[in-house]
Amino acid sequence: MAGAAGPPLPLLLLLLLQLLALPAGRANRTGPDSLYVSEYFSQSAQKLSFYSWYGNAKLFHFHVPEDTVLLRWLLQASRGKGPECTSMEITVHFRHGAPPVINPLGTRFPANATVRPSYNISITLSSAVQNTTFVNVSSPAAGDWFIAAHLPEAAGRIEVKGFSTPCPYMFQADMFVLRLTDMPVLEPGVPMPHKVVSPAKPLHVKVFVPKHAAGMRFQLSSCVTSEQRACSVRVLLGSITLPQSFQRSLTCTGSTNCSLALDSPPWEKWLQIMVESLGAANASVSVEMLASFTVCRPGSSSPFLNFISLNQSQAGARPGAAGSSAPAAGEAPRNASGPRSSCLQSQPVVREDLDVVSVRYRLLNGPGVPLSSLSPTLLLLNLNTGMDSGGSLVINVLLNKTSVSLANATVAACVSAASPVLSLNATQNCSTAFSQGYPLSVSTSSAEAMLIVLYPQTDDWFLSLQLLCPKGQGECASAEAKVTVFAYLTPCFNDCGPYGQCSLLRRHGYLYAGCSCKAGWGGWSCTDDTKAQSVGTQNLATLLLTLSNLMFLPAIAVAVYRFYLVEASVYTYTMFFSTFYHACDQPGVAVMCIMDYDTLQYCDFLGSVVSIWVTILCMARLKKILKYVLFVLGTLLIAMSLQLDRRGVWNMMGPCLFALVIMVAAWVHHGAKRRHCYPSSWKRWVFYLLPGITLAFIAISVYAFMETNENYYYTHSIWHVLVACSVAFLLPPRDKHKKPWAWPQKLTCRYQICQNDREELYAVT
Repeated sequence: MAGAAGPPLPLLLLLLLQLLALPAGRANRTGPDSLYVSEYFSQSAQKLSFYSWYGNAKLFHFHVPEDTVLLRWLLQASRGKGPECTSMEITVHFRHGAPPVINPLGTRFPANATVRPSYNISITLSSAVQNTTFVNVSSPAAGDWFIAAHLPEAAGRIEVKGFSTPCPYMFQADMFVLRLTDMPVLEPGVPMPHKVVSPAKPLHVKVFVPKHAAGMRFQLSSCVTSEQRACSVRVLLGSITLPQSFQRSLTCTGSTNCSLALDSPPWEKWLQIMVESLGAANASVSVEMLASFTVCRPGSSSPFLNFISLNQSQAGARPGAAGSSAPAAGEAPRNASGPRSSCLQSQPVVREDLDVVSVRYRLLNGPGVPLSSLSPTLLLLNLNTGMDSGGSLVINVLLNKTSVSLANATVAACVSAASPVLSLNATQNCSTAFSQGYPLSVSTSSAEAMLIVLYPQTDDWFLSLQLLCPKGQGECASAEAKVTVFAYLTPCFNDCGPYGQCSLLRRHGYLYAGCSCKAGWGGWSCTDDTKAQSVGTQNLATLLLTLSNLMFLPAIAVAVYRFYLVEASVYTYTMFFSTFYHACDQPGVAVMCIMDYDTLQYCDFLGSVVSIWVTILCMARLKKILKYVLFVLGTLLIAMSLQLDRRGVWNMMGPCLFALVIMVAAWVHHGAKRRHCYPSSWKRWVFYLLPGITLAFIAISVYAFMETNENYYYTHSIWHVLVACSVAFLLPPRDKHKKPWAWPQKLTCRYQICQNDREELYAVT
């Protein structure tokens, strides 16, 4: 998994030596020796961007193996050496299980969304062109880890590609892990003696938490030191996760027993336990550990029988058919507990994959879930495929008011990962042994509750529901309620709303989604209207950007009057497509698209460049055949160039400079032939050429250096007006030997040459 780009070799060797120097080699303990193995993972460097939405953050995805006791990240940031490179602060976010949820702009999140700030650090690039930072995590959680890095908030200025050279800021993350190849296993219910060699070499063991474990009790006893002194050890249970870690600590002093009880430990996972001595450096400690579990069996029929019932309800079961496995009426399944005899009721849930990062959960017994006060009802939402953490998990709970027998009863719900909450009446904060869940509640006064989990971590998620009464369980022992549960995973909540676009992003095969907002809206799902444009502002922007193209009408009229019909056709083409492109390009509600957006954009860019091309060639006063050949050939080359790079500055500057060279050469040639300056009339220079050139330069300056995201609608409208006016000034006068609109004379000539067309060289201008 080593990337193509990596840290320098001396730095890599130094880091490996530091890793091996921690609990290096073999740590002596009772039983076989434990061997530490170091591993190195790297991903290629990425160029950072200024932040305006989540797509600007560069994501790094790592997988931490099991039995890892130390995780070290090597973060390398660098910048270019040019004068445009200034001091910069890079923000780096960390999270376990899913991409970090970040909010650098301080915008509002959607209502009912759960937001827990990510763990982040800042790396400053000042005088040095490179900065190397280390981040250590001891006893890290196994699985997916994500790092997101970005620059500060974007300035909002629209930069034309090629006019300025942005400073490159690069960031690379490498991961080093130190893991045990044979970590001792603590068997449940079996006391196991162990030895802690020294405070510098702690003892690492692990225990497997079975499914349906309601609680775990860890006990430490028989603590004896080699020097017959007071025994003092510290026990850390669980792994570190970011941004929040619920690692549990237990300090044991003396030879007395000490224990720690954990409610709702993570199901079907290895739980790491680290024991470190707090005594003298050269004293070893012998301890005895015991782990025991209490198991909560669900009271529900097996999923196999539920699937049979589902198939029979859809296809229709034949009475007395051979091989039918459905129980007879009134016969309960043998392996199912009674509805009131178990500590929880389990409802079978089917996961339906719809699309990328799009999942729907369907209850086999229908959307209605019956609840009681005796035991919680549990729904399993599977999000452990590794490709589900890049979206938003939405859970909607709706109470059927007519099903509640007590008016003051409340349905408490808790959404948690890794393990469910099984004691809703006692746990008010919806927490498990090593994580914090998300509480929900519905009642007759508030019958609906919604929860949005942004970027849910890769794991099994559980929804626990139970009916609660304010005066205790005895008040509603026989009461029941029914709720309707809708749960689904979507790339973007509400598809980013009317003012946003949901985009799927990819990093080395990992897909995640983000919202790109428009019209001044912001936030994770484009729900923050703090800087939103009003409908009137959106209409004004659309009118300015579209109607400003009508300033091409004077240029078209001048071209037609002077008999430049080809040029007039190009200006008409440009005016038409620029008008409807900007009508389609608006971010708000004032949008009208007469054809595909990409087609309109291409035609607008093509018309703009070709208009400049034909105008300058027309000013050169070339021979007709040569002028029209250059018209067609230049248009074809411009079309090819735009197809290669539509926004490149040389798509416009290249034809402009080439046409200017042709025009200057033609004017020099005309002046040499006529032996005086060309154009010869000072009125032509003062009243036409100089104003036209001034307008053109102002237009280029506005287009290249003044446009921002906030002032785009009027600065770009000014660009339209200035360019159209400059064209009207720069078009050369018509040949005095030509009489435009003399169509009757032309129609009567037939095969004769009715007019002597002199060369442009001798035209009086």
